[in-house]
Amino acid sequence: MLNVKRLLVTCPTACDHHQKLVRNLVSVLANKILIFNDKITHISKRTTREKLLSYLSSESIKHSSLSFDIPFDRQQLADFLCVERAAMSVELSKLQKEGLLKTNRNHFELLTL
Repeated sequence: MLNVKRLLVTCPTACDHHQKLVRNLVSVLANKILIFNDKITHISKRTTREKLLSYLSSESIKHSSLSFDIPFDRQQLADFLCVERAAMSVELSKLQKEGLLKTNRNHFELLTL
């Protein structure tokens, strides 16, 4: 929808609107790259357990708290981590039984890591 050539070449008058548009687009792109980089970090782990722990540890750091809400329901989390929902639920149950975390829907509390 945007003419990329016109976007990448600044106006002869170097208008403020053009510069702001380019800054905003670069900012959006940079944020998407960071999100995808985080996702790759998590899904590159070998097991479902490692993927879950990687993601939950990251969210804990992001929220600066051991207790936090995630922006996904269980199916969305499984899709995000590229794992089967059933396998993920089994691992979450194991982690709770081992005393590593408590969970209620999309709220998690890490007990020890």
